[in-house]
Amino acid sequence: MKELLLNLGRTIKSIVVLTGAGVSAESGIPTFRASDGLWENHSIEDVATPEGFERNPSLVHEFYNQRRETLLALKTSPNQAHSALARFQNIFENRHHGDFTLITQNIDDLHERAGSPDVIHMHGELLQSRCSQSGLKFNQLKPLNVDSICGCCRTLGNLRPHIVWFGELPLEIPRIERALTTCDLFVAIGTSGQVYPAAGFYEQAKTCGAHTLELNLIQTKSNFDTQLLGNASDLVPSFFSELASSLELEAF
Repeated sequence: MKELLLNLGRTIKSIVVLTGAGVSAESGIPTFRASDGLWENHSIEDVATPEGFERNPSLVHEFYNQRRETLLALKTSPNQAHSALARFQNIFENRHHGDFTLITQNIDDLHERAGSPDVIHMHGELLQSRCSQSGLKFNQLKPLNVDSICGCCRTLGNLRPHIVWFGELPLEIPRIERALTTCDLFVAIGTSGQVYPAAGFYEQAKTCGAHTLELNLIQTKSNFDTQLLGNASDLVPSFFSELASSLELEAF
């Protein structure tokens, strides 16, 4: 790692970080999708597609109500990976005057709880709902059901979880692509490397001249410039602490 940081030197002005389920899993957030393709004994088609919501909105609401309840449980809190990213972003932007873009595939709010500002939730947010007609978003801490009244159109049944389902386009792709084309360092943390378009982000950044780094629990087939294996709660604080030191920034 020291050789990597030495090679990168002080040329880093822009960083893009992508986090996946592996980061939240260490805080006790289940990944939900099992090896047999089922999400808590439900098929993806039933609980994670627009068609499934149209067929059985009550089932879909209950599925996400359970996930929301898990997220809001007192035992669920950011781990060291979340905290390290928030601390590094603060010193990188304020002392190094660099650009730091944090993208997550996760729908929880653990990055925000750790202090990260302006997180790009490309797959939506569990603690929000939105109107199916206008797209207007609302904070959603309580259970959602077919009898919930939409705050903008005042209509029953128009509220849906603010989640990007299979078959829908991820959020803020133009902003993400701008960041990928201008970054000097791209870091993927705890991602499977199988879900597109996120799985292709490192290739886009690499094509535009960025060094690409993967921090993951298991080896993936992705062709990153550098791959480090281990728990996110160990690797992330270690790497970003050393990066801060190499940039002559305040250590943490």
